[in-house]
Amino acid sequence: MKERKKVENILRDTFEVYAYQEIKTPLFEDLSLFTTKSGEEIIDQLYNFKDKSKREIALRPELTAPVARLYLNEMQKTAKPIKLYYFGSCFRYERPQKGRFRQFWQFGCELIGANSPEGEAEVIAMAEDSLNKLGIATAEIHINHLGIIRGLFKHFNIDVETQEKIMTLIDKGDKELLKSRLLANNVNINDNENKNNNNNENSIEPLIDDENLANILIKLLDFVGKDDVLKELESLLGDYEETKNSLNEFKELITLLESFKVSNYTINLGVARGLDYYTGIVFEIYVPELGAQKQIAGGGSYNLVEIFGGEKIESTGFAFGFDRLMNAMEDKKDSNSVVDVFVAPMSDETRLKSFEIGQILRNKNISTEIDLSRKNLKKLLNRANKLNVKYVILVGKDDLEENNVMIKDMATGNQETVAIDKISDNINN
Repeated sequence: MKERKKVENILRDTFEVYAYQEIKTPLFEDLSLFTTKSGEEIIDQLYNFKDKSKREIALRPELTAPVARLYLNEMQKTAKPIKLYYFGSCFRYERPQKGRFRQFWQFGCELIGANSPEGEAEVIAMAEDSLNKLGIATAEIHINHLGIIRGLFKHFNIDVETQEKIMTLIDKGDKELLKSRLLANNVNINDNENKNNNNNENSIEPLIDDENLANILIKLLDFVGKDDVLKELESLLGDYEETKNSLNEFKELITLLESFKVSNYTINLGVARGLDYYTGIVFEIYVPELGAQKQIAGGGSYNLVEIFGGEKIESTGFAFGFDRLMNAMEDKKDSNSVVDVFVAPMSDETRLKSFEIGQILRNKNISTEIDLSRKNLKKLLNRANKLNVKYVILVGKDDLEENNVMIKDMATGNQETVAIDKISDNINN
């Protein structure tokens, strides 16, 4: 908790420097809030139930939809853009493993009503700034613009259901899997019930019947790199007018990132995000050494308010998976104790005075532990060592007669006699 609080405070300070204000939303919401446009994977993992009034309720699986609901209910007349951040727990029914729990924490933000690449660039800049302040040097920010793929879908008249299936496949980042579902000569199925069927019965139809589109979508997974990727992409998509606006927005974003002094980014056309409501720029943050759970954050631009029945208003947001963020911080943990001082009475006669001295220090905001177990001096010093305290105050009878105590510096072993009314000044100095 000490380490988590430290990271939490760094993130709070960073977000507030960018003029974000903290909000809290309920742990549970109406089930429909998450089934309207959250994506099949999240819907399958919902914790949902009926309350005593027979209302369909769900524990929140993420925090973007609750923020959109909050805006719709309470903040539509607020001057825009609106900058909000949150820190709270979410719930998904999935297999627990390192960095993935059924109750997990998200620290994130939503920028509502800044319909511009400038807003997206600032959000990404804040994400990078947070990583720098946390000292996570190996993190990578991967960015895509979903409007490019959506433009291709529009050109080839791909229905919405098929679009979402393809986006899910792209998001998995498995090129061979994508090939197997898009190209007819690669499609097969291995279900046990079909093993004894004929070869033609053992095959399934590809998701799309246009091989040209299939090849383009497969090629997109190879578009990973810096600014030159956009030039190659422009060459590949030159014939598809529906992709040009998104491609131009992507170029503008990259230019803006330079103005915001963001250097740690990678253009990656394979980033698709697992939520259905993203419409434009999307990004994910990876820490490679975390392996299978390397993604520590994700976000992008979306329009949820309109889906929920409000006005059309673009928003951009992202959230750190706080538990995975802590995994990335493991090698940076501070071994120092939360206790600065241990007050050790050297005999029963000095015990009451020890309590007085301890309270004096606490009133000066110096974290202090006092012996409460009546242990002998040797055991008290062992206890102080285990707590990794900075100083031990030895309260002896002879010193007290002159209103003094002995302060022992646990790092150096040096001891110094100090007047009781000067203890806090001595410790602070």
